[in-house]
Amino acid sequence: MAASLKGKEKAVAAHEDTDESPVTQTLTSSEDELDESDSDTSSSNGSDSTSESDSDSSESDSEQEITEDFLNNLLEKARQNVRARKQDESGSSLQETQEEEEIRLEDDRKKDGLPLPSLHTGSLPSPYIVLSDSKTAGPLRIRDDDVEHAEKASSSRILPAEPAPPPELSEKGKPVTKKEKKELKNKTAGSGWFDLPAPAEADLPHLYREVEALRLRNQLDPKRFYRKEEGEGKGIKGLPKHFAIGTIVTTNSPFGAASADNLAKTARKRTLIDELVDDAEAKSYAKKKFKELQTVRGAKGRGTLAQKKAMRRPKW
Repeated sequence: MAASLKGKEKAVAAHEDTDESPVTQTLTSSEDELDESDSDTSSSNGSDSTSESDSDSSESDSEQEITEDFLNNLLEKARQNVRARKQDESGSSLQETQEEEEIRLEDDRKKDGLPLPSLHTGSLPSPYIVLSDSKTAGPLRIRDDDVEHAEKASSSRILPAEPAPPPELSEKGKPVTKKEKKELKNKTAGSGWFDLPAPAEADLPHLYREVEALRLRNQLDPKRFYRKEEGEGKGIKGLPKHFAIGTIVTTNSPFGAASADNLAKTARKRTLIDELVDDAEAKSYAKKKFKELQTVRGAKGRGTLAQKKAMRRPKW
């Protein structure tokens, strides 16, 4: 047949042979293998009849196994393997892209696991120096480590507990309440300030005039300078909470007569302003200033025209 074909017919026949399905190719290959196995088994010389029967049975089984269903199953398994490989490749590619997008170092992972530190610093030691609110006053308290150690050592010893102090009693004989204690505490500045009283609100206008006179002492003598107070220029609100204005206690002079420290009642003044005005040094300073002003004003006032003309006249 192949010899009778010529030209284009040969090319078409060759093309048809190449276009055959893989199933037919596998079938032909399997048949060739079977033929070869048959020829091998026929050519080989077996000694026992049992071996020949076994080979015949295996050949019959192989012929029965190679069917279309068997080949279809093989194709399905191959397709499933290809799909599984594609899925594995796609999953690995996704993981690579995710790893490229998010890059995290080992140090960052360790830091994420650690808890955040608390902002509370805990109990701090007491300061060595505690300052007061006012600028002029000194420190209220100074801490000494040696004293604290001595107190701790003494407190560690076993001593009997001190008895509770008796309750404070008021004028009526009743125990003082917390409200009354607070009022009594605010009435004075304490023993550290000689129990200075807090004046009543009704006495503040009168006391303000006395305090203002004390603040004007800088104007009496030009050679004396005083520091400005905190409440100066604020009126009654600028007065301190605890203060007192008193008189100097008289003492007996060595000769029993009146002196600068011990004045008679007739020589004393009623107010602080009268005493300042009546002071001898203040009087002399005021008189001196008055004379200076009079000379300056008199040089330009009455009775100066004749002197000016006399100064203009020639000396010859």
